[in-house]
Amino acid sequence: MASSAPAYLVGVDVGTGSARAALVTGTGEVVQTCVRPIRTWNTQPNYYEQSSDDIWTAVCECVKNVTTGYSKDLIRGIGFDATCSLVVLDGKMQPLTVSPSSKDNQRNVILWMDHRAEEEARFINGTHHKMLNYVGGTISLEMEVPKLLWLKRHMHSEVWTKAGAFFDLPDYLTYRATGLGHRSICSVVCKWNYDAENGRWSEDFLQAVGLLEDLSGDNWKLIGTQVRTPGTPLEGGLSPEAAQALGLNPGTAVASSMIDAHAGALALLGCQGPGGSGDAGKLTSKLAIICGTSSCHMSLTKGPVLAPGVWGPYKHAIVPDLYLNEAGQSATGVLMDHMLETHPCYGQLLEEHGSNGKIYAYLNAFLEQLAKRQGEDSLHRLTIDLHVWPDFHGNRSPLADPNLKGMISGLTMTKDVQNLALIYLALMQALAYGTRHILQVLEASGREAITSILLCGGLSKNALFVQTHADICSVPVLLPTEPEAVLLGSAMIGAYAAGLYDSLETAAAGMGGSATVVKPDLSDSNRDYHERKYCVFQRMYLDQRGYERIMKG
Repeated sequence: MASSAPAYLVGVDVGTGSARAALVTGTGEVVQTCVRPIRTWNTQPNYYEQSSDDIWTAVCECVKNVTTGYSKDLIRGIGFDATCSLVVLDGKMQPLTVSPSSKDNQRNVILWMDHRAEEEARFINGTHHKMLNYVGGTISLEMEVPKLLWLKRHMHSEVWTKAGAFFDLPDYLTYRATGLGHRSICSVVCKWNYDAENGRWSEDFLQAVGLLEDLSGDNWKLIGTQVRTPGTPLEGGLSPEAAQALGLNPGTAVASSMIDAHAGALALLGCQGPGGSGDAGKLTSKLAIICGTSSCHMSLTKGPVLAPGVWGPYKHAIVPDLYLNEAGQSATGVLMDHMLETHPCYGQLLEEHGSNGKIYAYLNAFLEQLAKRQGEDSLHRLTIDLHVWPDFHGNRSPLADPNLKGMISGLTMTKDVQNLALIYLALMQALAYGTRHILQVLEASGREAITSILLCGGLSKNALFVQTHADICSVPVLLPTEPEAVLLGSAMIGAYAAGLYDSLETAAAGMGGSATVVKPDLSDSNRDYHERKYCVFQRMYLDQRGYERIMKG
C-alpha cells in the first residue's frame, strides 16, 4: 500500500434483485455489509424492467448504513459494480420508459436478462461483421446493441427520438456519483461492441446494424466518448449532491466502474491460493466463476484468444493490457430454485426447513446417506439413468443459442424427497458439465490449460456444487475465505482510485485474501463415470437439434 494511514473503502454492488454495499479496509477485510431489494417488473414473457431511481435510492441507503459511525475522512474511495443492464434517460437526464406496456418513466432500465431483442440479435448476427468475432461470433440478445436496435424499431417516437443518454448500469452509477458521463471500458467493450484494440466506437459496425447516424451525433453524446479503464479515478470525485445522498465527503475518490461479475473476477484472481494464485504472472492459468442467478466464467490471457460461442477477447476489461474471455450460463441459481420450487414436495420441505438454502443442505446430506444405503462409493452414481440438459433459459456459452430448451431424461411418477434429490443432483452435474464444455472449447481455441477454478457467489456456498465442479472439471476449486468477492472487487477499484495502491493488480493482490482448496476426485472409476455422463450430456444437445430438424423439416 502506498499509504499507512487508516483507510476504508466502500464497495457497491447492484445485482439482479438487490443493491448491496460494504465497508472494507485497505487490506481487504469486509467490516460491514448492507442489502436492500430493488424492484423488477416482469409484466410479459421475456420482458424485465427496473427503475434507475429505485436502484440509486437503494444504493444510497446501503452506503449510509455501512458507513454510519465511521469518520467520513477515513473513507477514501468508492467503487461501483452492477449488472450489465441498459439505462435510458431523456434530454434532461431524467428516466425515460423502456416499457411498451406502461408509460411509467420509472421503468427505464432493460434488465440484462430481458430477451425482447431476439429478432434484433438475429439481424445483427446476419451481418457477419468482423466485430462479432469478439463476442464468440454471435452477439447475445442480452447485450446492449440489440436492445438499442429494439428501442429504435419498437419505441421510436416514445423513446428513441427523446433519448438524451444510454448508459450501462455500472456507468449510470458513476454518473449519479460524479455528474460525469464517462464510460468504463469494462462495460463498453464487453456489452456494447466497442473497439478496444483501436480505442474507438466501430463506425463500420454501427453502420452495418443501422445505428451509426443515431448514435454518432453531437460527438457520440448518447453513448459517450470518454472511456476509462476500471479503477481510474474520475475527475472531481463525488459531487456535492451525491455526497449528501450517500453520506460521504464531496470529492471522495470515485473509480471507473465494472460489471458485477467482472468485479468478482478481479477479487477472485487476486486471491492467494497454493502456488501464489494471486501472482500476476499466474493470472492466466485461472478460471473465475461468479455463480449466482446466472454464472459468468472469466479468464485472462496475455494474447487474444478467439473461441466460438465465448465472448471476447476483451482488451483491458479487467486488468490493463490483458485479454478477457467471458463465458457463462444464463440460468444457474435461478434454475436450481425453479426445479426445487416446482417439485410436488417443495411445500413440505419448506415448512420443515424454512428456506431454500437449508433445503439444499438437507438434500446434500440426504444424497450422502442414500449413496451409503445403496452401497455406492460416490453419490454421483445415483444419477446413472437420470440426465439433464440445463438450458431452460437458452445457452449463453459456448453454443450461444438463446432458443435452446431444457431437457430431462429419466423421469418417473415418484413425488417424494428422493426423487427431488436425484433431479437436483443431476442438475448440479449438468451445470458442471456445462463448465467443462466451456473449458474444452477455450482449450481447443488455443488457450493454455486451466489449472484451477476460483468460485464465488451464492452457489459457491453449496459444498456439493463445489465438489461436483472439481470432480467433473478435474481441477482443484479455490474458495476465498472472504465470500463477498463481488463487493470486495468493487472496493478494490475504489482503493486504486484513492491511490492506496499503485495498480489494479497490486490492489487485487493486497486485498484478495486467501483461499481454501477443494481437491477433485481423480480416481479412475470417478473419471470414467463422468466421462460417460458427459457423452450423454453432449448427445442430449444433438438430440434436441435432431428433434428440431424433424419438426421444422
